[in-house]
Amino acid sequence: MAKNKFKLNYSGVGQLLKSAEMQGVLTEKATAIKNRAGEGYAQDVYVGKTRANAMVYADSYKAKKDNMKNNTLLKAVR
Repeated sequence: MAKNKFKLNYSGVGQLLKSAEMQGVLTEKATAIKNRAGEGYAQDVYVGKTRANAMVYADSYKAKKDNMKNNTLLKAVR
């Protein structure tokens, strides 16, 4: 059997991690988590230095209090 060599194109991987398609996937995932968490939570997707990032956070006082007491965001991720 012949050995196949695989060489990773690091600049291509970097472009993929920052791409609009990756941002779309992250938006879908963040929206699903936000919807499971309930009212008062918000989401944001942004491109960082090396990759696209998504975050879901408590946006209102009521949601912050709920998250502190019940770990709502942690449960919504699962």
